[in-house]
Amino acid sequence: MTSTPTHVSVDHILPREKAEILSQALPYIRRYHGKTLVIKYGGNAMTDPALQQDFAEDIVLLKLVGMNPVVVHGGGPQIDEALNRLGKKGTFIQGMRVTDEETMEVVEWVLGGEVQQDIVGLINAAGGKAVGLTGRDGGLIRAKKLKMVDKDDPTKEHDVGQVGDIDSIDPSVVKALQDDAFIPVISPIGFGEQGESYNINADVVAAKLATVLKAEKLLMLTNITGVLDKNGQLLTDLTARRIDELFADGTISGGMLPKIAGALDAAKSGVNAVHIIDGRVPHVLLLEILTDQAFGTMIRSH
Repeated sequence: MTSTPTHVSVDHILPREKAEILSQALPYIRRYHGKTLVIKYGGNAMTDPALQQDFAEDIVLLKLVGMNPVVVHGGGPQIDEALNRLGKKGTFIQGMRVTDEETMEVVEWVLGGEVQQDIVGLINAAGGKAVGLTGRDGGLIRAKKLKMVDKDDPTKEHDVGQVGDIDSIDPSVVKALQDDAFIPVISPIGFGEQGESYNINADVVAAKLATVLKAEKLLMLTNITGVLDKNGQLLTDLTARRIDELFADGTISGGMLPKIAGALDAAKSGVNAVHIIDGRVPHVLLLEILTDQAFGTMIRSH
């Protein structure tokens, strides 16, 4: 997963212009200093070596200028790959992975082991101090079995196995790490009353964690430019009411449903801004947080 850094040369920019560019970040650094930013890391940004490098550098820079980034990661493609190696086929119902006991074991070692430790390694190689957590660590994420109601027939429920719904989040372990200059990297695995493991949608974990931590921003990296209307045009600024309309007319569907629903909950519960941003853009986190350019869709509660 590691790679040689690929940097765009900035030699042609005059020193004075470089200073001007850097100084334009000052108001944003001042505004978000000491604030918590929850970042959902997924999509191409997780699998393209150059984008992985950019992501790690951005996270370290944000930490060093006084912000508190918390990373929550997914790993759908990596899970599929591991299941294929075992000859298992992933099945989905309404965008959620059906997770039997064997699949859950794979999910745990792929997310809590391989993927999480790769991200921790990338951030540390870029000069940060990342620490990997799952929902078990410090009793972070308590979960229960997800009851999935059929979207067309509300009387019918689907059994999706060990897929969890969040009961509660205890953020004390995350706060303790943040206060000590560490960068938490969280795998979306919760645990139930009997100690059983649950696979939880990473977007849902990121949204709930942002709410509990009273984060300034929730940033979700995706493989799309943001939320698009029926004509494929980017919607840069959405309110809760407008999102309800987009759900109703089918503009938002499939895998975007849990993402947007979680983002909307976070916006309604006190997270100041939720951004769904294009993780395929190099250094998109710095561009989104430290400049006035919009690289996706911002969701506000009203």
